[in-house]
Amino acid sequence: MKTSRKDLFRKYGIIIIFLAIVIILAIVAPTFRKPMNLFNVIKQASVNGILAFGMMIVVLTAGIDLSIGSIVGISGVCSALFAHPGEFPLIVSVLAALAVGLLFGFFNGVGVAYGGLPPFIVTLGIMSVARGLALVISKGVPIINLKPSFISLASDSLFGVPYLTFYFIGTAVVFAILFEKTVFGRHVYMIGGNATAARVSGINVKAHLVIVYMISGLCSGLGGLLMASRTNQGSPTMGEGYEMDAVTAVVIGGVSMSGGSGKWYGTVVGALLIAVIENALTIFGVDSNWKQVVKGLIIIGAVLMDVKSKGAKE
Repeated sequence: MKTSRKDLFRKYGIIIIFLAIVIILAIVAPTFRKPMNLFNVIKQASVNGILAFGMMIVVLTAGIDLSIGSIVGISGVCSALFAHPGEFPLIVSVLAALAVGLLFGFFNGVGVAYGGLPPFIVTLGIMSVARGLALVISKGVPIINLKPSFISLASDSLFGVPYLTFYFIGTAVVFAILFEKTVFGRHVYMIGGNATAARVSGINVKAHLVIVYMISGLCSGLGGLLMASRTNQGSPTMGEGYEMDAVTAVVIGGVSMSGGSGKWYGTVVGALLIAVIENALTIFGVDSNWKQVVKGLIIIGAVLMDVKSKGAKE
């Protein structure tokens, strides 16, 4: 009985912790439970959650994508370029952002899979390239004067629920199906668990890695599109530091940094938990600079728990 409880907490511990924090905040901070504030929390979690899913699939292969934030920036800039009133249909802006994300994800994947370079190095280089190109394309200034239909993509709501919520839910559903129901999803876990064994079993590891990084890039492209819509501008500095938020959501959601282990719903809860913590710090008047400190401590604590858990299993 004792072992089963441990297994239960190991599997659903992050959900239990999240619910406990939400309940406590709802009791001690009346402002937290106001509908307007809860919608703000969801908005904060949505874009980070989408990016976190992209980071998750990379981390499951024992990799990392440091270029996420920069791809958000250049995708947002490129989508805004085609979003001026009366010039192009809305679909052009959408496709531009997604195509840019896919392209940079492809470069990341090729560098890792066929270049034989560590993911840290490849994505660090792409991070610099993407940010630099965003500055060059925009000439260092935000692209403004965007049409209403573009702005409404992420700024409007349906029956009082922000559109961003539906994008987040839709992304979560897609990844749930990918990981739970598809052969590709199972292969991703196998590659992260043991790439050599996966290769010997007939899995095309290199092709899978390219697709994995392209999926991460696609999530970043979508994130850039939504951020440009939400902020009503395509800023070349948009997305700075977002890779840290994505990593934090993934790690505290229970995805192992060594690859091959983690559940999609953990990433959902991880993104929501970060948004809740940031919101709570704001409500209690804590200096915004402390948010970075808190995130860093959360990452260290989560990785430490992962290492301890693996050690206990062995």
